[in-house]
Amino acid sequence: MQKKITCIICPVGCEITVTGTKDTIEKIEGNQCKRGIKYVTDEYFDPKRILTTTIKIENYKLPVISVRSDKSISKKLIFKCMELIKKTCIKTPVGMKEVVIKNILDTGADIITTKTTEL
Repeated sequence: MQKKITCIICPVGCEITVTGTKDTIEKIEGNQCKRGIKYVTDEYFDPKRILTTTIKIENYKLPVISVRSDKSISKKLIFKCMELIKKTCIKTPVGMKEVVIKNILDTGADIITTKTTEL
């Protein structure tokens, strides 16, 4: 199996080709630095992303407030995380980077607010 991945670690944006099977990488080509090797290895086996979304909030001028994960989460778990976030409601006031869901789905990532609110 061959997969093309654009590295996002530095501004160069190398187009890296990874050849392998489900469990092993046989060849990596196209990277211009060693950081690209680590990035595409992680991306090949378990791609991760920062989760950005909104969460319900009570006693605020808007019905929702923006939140994000403080660490990358496996793409396989994004929809399960969203189900949990959808069921959660927080209350004003909250501070910026306040943890609203700790260690979501045992990922090691916390869901945090991205702004401060007042009553």
